[in-house]
Amino acid sequence: MKSILSAVCFIALGSISVLAQRKAAPAPAMTDQQFVDFAAQTDMVEANLGQLAQTVASSQAVKDYGQMLVTDHTNDFNQLNDVAHQGGLNAPNAIDAEHNKKMIDPFQKLKGTAFDRRYVREMIAGHAHALAVYKKEAADAENPALKTYAEQAVPVLEKHLAGAKGLAKSKPSAKAK
Repeated sequence: MKSILSAVCFIALGSISVLAQRKAAPAPAMTDQQFVDFAAQTDMVEANLGQLAQTVASSQAVKDYGQMLVTDHTNDFNQLNDVAHQGGLNAPNAIDAEHNKKMIDPFQKLKGTAFDRRYVREMIAGHAHALAVYKKEAADAENPALKTYAEQAVPVLEKHLAGAKGLAKSKPSAKAK
């Protein structure tokens, strides 16, 4: 029995270090155009899911969070478009098929607490990833205006990540609704 318990603990500890390394992996290098594409898709998906959250979430806190994302990501999308066009870059104006399939479609079938749980989980993962990408762009962008845009977006993304983590911690009260 001790051998089995020791083996399980060893595997668990090994898994934690692998997950920590994966989580700490740096954001991939992107050209400024690739960053614009990423940022625009992120803004459009977040605003779309935020609108959906307002209609199908069970928790008022999740609905409020969704409204914040609609407002912030719509404003961010408009700023990104201005900066991209000034820099001679093209910003997409619609969610592409890949993001629709991976990010939007799975939420179309969910309502209530099932939506709330998945939405919060995805917002934590998505904003953590976006934050890493934006920080890298803020450090490495070739276009100075795009670099400034990324720097200014980081605190907003940090606020979104903190908000999603707060929702995850208050999950029991969200279920009570």
